[in-house]
Amino acid sequence: MHPAFGESNHAPVTPIWFASKTTWPGIREGLSPLARSYADTAGFEPKPGAHLALPGPDGSLAAVLFGIEDDAAKANPMLPGKLPGLLTSGVYRFANASHDTRLAAIAFALGAYRFDRYRNRSGKSVRLVQPDGIDIADLSRIIEGVTLARDMINTPANDMGPADIHEQTRLLAEKHDAWIEAVTDNELLLKNFPLIHVVGRAAARPPRLIELRWGDPTHPKITLVGKGVCFDTGGLDLKPSSAMLLMKKDMGGAAATLALAHMVMDRKLPVALRVLIPAVENSVAGSAFRPLDVYPSRKGLTVEVGNTDAEGRLVLADALALACEDDPDLLIDIGTLTGAARVALGPDVVPFYTGDDALANAMMGHGMRERDPLWRLPLWAPYESMLDSKVADTSNVGTGAFAGSITCALFLKKFVSNPKAWLHFDIYGWTPSAKPGRPEGGECQAARALYALLCERYG
Repeated sequence: MHPAFGESNHAPVTPIWFASKTTWPGIREGLSPLARSYADTAGFEPKPGAHLALPGPDGSLAAVLFGIEDDAAKANPMLPGKLPGLLTSGVYRFANASHDTRLAAIAFALGAYRFDRYRNRSGKSVRLVQPDGIDIADLSRIIEGVTLARDMINTPANDMGPADIHEQTRLLAEKHDAWIEAVTDNELLLKNFPLIHVVGRAAARPPRLIELRWGDPTHPKITLVGKGVCFDTGGLDLKPSSAMLLMKKDMGGAAATLALAHMVMDRKLPVALRVLIPAVENSVAGSAFRPLDVYPSRKGLTVEVGNTDAEGRLVLADALALACEDDPDLLIDIGTLTGAARVALGPDVVPFYTGDDALANAMMGHGMRERDPLWRLPLWAPYESMLDSKVADTSNVGTGAFAGSITCALFLKKFVSNPKAWLHFDIYGWTPSAKPGRPEGGECQAARALYALLCERYG
């Protein structure tokens, strides 16, 4: 069980009352005279996010009031994610139902996350007793996966290079008795991964392609591909300092992929899971690749480099080509890829792409139910001409300033051969300002919705 959850035999366990305009009068009447008088004197109103700690006769904490929306259809079920930041150390329980008790428990646990690797914090510990009717084992594996991804993204690049991603993958493989292998440095050329090699060759820390396999090979084949650019300077098309500041998060796709892999393996879904992570650092040196260079790819297509800051799609291209050689039943790639996605949908909503309408509808539904927000954008074929090159089979960037996320998806589509089903996610991997259940910092996007999809299909 994840540490965010506590046992009911702990003493004391403090009740949390979810109060809306409709339910508050009944909750108020059920309080002790002291607690009721205290709430009235404090002027508590059941507004969403409002909270009040109620004292017992001896001055100890007797209960907590927390305001939620009155209309369930308009409610934010993740609002209880604010609670860990408001409460004092202790063990708590939900005294009544919120609008969605399962999501409230997930939000509570996600809101308790803190990244403490580099500094000592106070010993505050806020835990939640398992709500009735909730599969705490499933919630725990979800929280464990998200925590893994957040920790990886929050870790600075000096401690999260290609070898460190490799080590995180090895530890996960060891935990779940999975097979792992990596192709490293110049071996990438010998084994025909030229685009992964060229992006990472200028860095002091060598590039690599990490592969994990788990499950019965006779089961449906699910392949996950995660962008693992440990730091992105932009290469010779150097980013300005403001754009480079958060580039430790450019391996967010790899982190989200490992989070999802943990959820799948821990649940022991009957699938043959394959994870591919091209892990590189896009650095500036004499051996860096240049604008208008032309390179071969594993697929056989030649690629003209229109911009060295569009490196993530290059490393994904070789990994996707490899993935398709195994003819997976479902191919999923996740990466922090374009600023255009953020302009279109902001930091919270993840655009995704697929040619399968039924799969897209299912994905949107799971994103909404899990409050892991997604939005489908089109693989608009007429925009493929933006990727035309006069000297190579394709350019890695589109011409002009328009449709950057779409042209990135169309570029990757060139390296996906006859997929039975393909999903591409252009994530941000970061929460710029804290929200309920989402502290500021690294964020694991799309993984919870994808896990729900895989459970529905294969669980």
